[in-house]
Amino acid sequence: MYSEYEIRPVPLSVKVCHQQVEDFLKSNALRMEEALDYYAAVFRKGDEEILAGGGLQGDTIKCIAVSDHVREEGFSNRLVSHLISEANAQGHQSVKVFTKPANREIFESMGFRLIAQAPKAILMENGQGLRDYCRYLSNLRRLGNNGVIVMNANPFTLGHQYLIKEAAKQVDRLYVIVVKEERSVFKYAERKAMIEQGTEDLMNVTVCEGSNYAVSGVTFPTYFLKEITDATDTQILLDLDLFVHFIAPHLGVTIRFVGSEPTDELTARYNLLMEQVLPQHGYKTVEIPRYQSISASVVRKELDSGHFCQATSLTPPSSHPYLLAYLATQALQQELDTTPKPGLVDRQDNGAHHDMDYPMMKRSIQILRPFFVQLAETREWNDDMTQQEQSAFLSSVQHIGIAAEEAMLNDTGGINTHRGAIFALGLAVTAAASVMKTERKICMSSFRKTVMAMAKLFPEATDTHGAAVIKEYPVKGALACAQEAWPQLFSHWLPFLRSHAQDAYCLHKTLLYIMSMLDDTNIYHRRGAAMAEQVKRDACRVLDNFSVYALKQLNQRYIRENVSPGGSADMLALTLFIKSLSDASDISDSPQLTTN
Repeated sequence: MYSEYEIRPVPLSVKVCHQQVEDFLKSNALRMEEALDYYAAVFRKGDEEILAGGGLQGDTIKCIAVSDHVREEGFSNRLVSHLISEANAQGHQSVKVFTKPANREIFESMGFRLIAQAPKAILMENGQGLRDYCRYLSNLRRLGNNGVIVMNANPFTLGHQYLIKEAAKQVDRLYVIVVKEERSVFKYAERKAMIEQGTEDLMNVTVCEGSNYAVSGVTFPTYFLKEITDATDTQILLDLDLFVHFIAPHLGVTIRFVGSEPTDELTARYNLLMEQVLPQHGYKTVEIPRYQSISASVVRKELDSGHFCQATSLTPPSSHPYLLAYLATQALQQELDTTPKPGLVDRQDNGAHHDMDYPMMKRSIQILRPFFVQLAETREWNDDMTQQEQSAFLSSVQHIGIAAEEAMLNDTGGINTHRGAIFALGLAVTAAASVMKTERKICMSSFRKTVMAMAKLFPEATDTHGAAVIKEYPVKGALACAQEAWPQLFSHWLPFLRSHAQDAYCLHKTLLYIMSMLDDTNIYHRRGAAMAEQVKRDACRVLDNFSVYALKQLNQRYIRENVSPGGSADMLALTLFIKSLSDASDISDSPQLTTN
């Protein structure tokens, strides 16, 4: 019988296929989960009608459905086995299923066991995932009156710090479980590190590893969409059921602390149901008033608006390196996303590059992020440093930069996607962090002086394309420009970027403006001095009579002529980063700096 049928993956990224799955699920009284990253369906050979289907969201099977007219054919077992194999192939040893209570016996027959239940849904698991996590929690358990906070901290703010401090005063031991789901602006490892560093002075606080069993895409996917649907209460109840039957008893806690939630309707709903459910199982909920109305969403809004100083006023100093790293990678991503660009990789094409593309560049940017954090965490620069201290400082920064470059090259197969950005943005991040540590704000005159002092420690490179260009042509390279604290950036590019902030093509025009002025060593290396000067004229011409069509035409010409203004791209990212560090008045009032 089964020879008549086949199981095939359905590519959800294809609009018509997505719609087909959505219609199939709707006909079976199910709703399409947008977070699905894999879907497979049973088809009769030679036919495109979905007879049965099921999807995966990470390690969780969802959206299982079988058409009524083939319900007796036994497709469910084959489909679930296929999905388990696919999840195993993706590295998931423990597989879960989110399904209706009526399907419990079916999945029990396939080796799943119940781990959480609500009136309208159940969560089951095939594997040892929950048992392993509970064993981990049991090892952390200590005697006493203990409490717990489940926290996302995206990023870790003064409000989160206040919540933990106030809760810690009320218990012998406070456990902080970090939400592990990777759907936040700041990665799990970053959020966990921020919480650990922001609470290291609290001796009775233990920061725990997160899991798929507490506020995750498995138990509570609506949380990450920040919307209330008819499924929200079911998801909250499943999450709380896991907490009261597994997490709380294995951790040995009797109190769950939460912060008051005056603005987020979803979190407020979670807190309300928690206050109703936990006492039924012998647990207590304690709500602590929010500190000065500070929220992570406000911090993210300030960062995305380019207001670093405002964001730092809402976060502890231990979080600042992560904010700087975020802004640095955001600047690189904004440059990459600017489309179209002449001769450069963007969303539409690879420009004049045959060895790199958009996905590679995007991946490379994220690889650099933890190294920007490390650079921001180095000791602050001090003009009174001894020569030995300066040497140790330089060695530390160089070590991080080399590690970042090695990680980039390892991922890209030896392709230099961001070497220039590692130096320029890395230096800017290091200088900004140093100024923040000493002055508690970013003063541009102090920032530029620090950049100059740090850059003067670096020896001239001898084995790069830029070094070869400097030796052959009378132009300044990346190091010389940094040793002068990028004078063109502050006198021309940054004011231009700010003055065109409301223009839909602000970044395109700023890139052209940079190209019209910069002695781009990447162009000199590829095509020589004559082409480098021609690029400046081309940029002026397109900028004077700007149109997307003209930009596309210039891109096509540069692709044919192998011209890539990579140095200008790096300077656009650097300009965007520095724009986010301080307000316009501070920059315009910045004194002229001597460069000798």
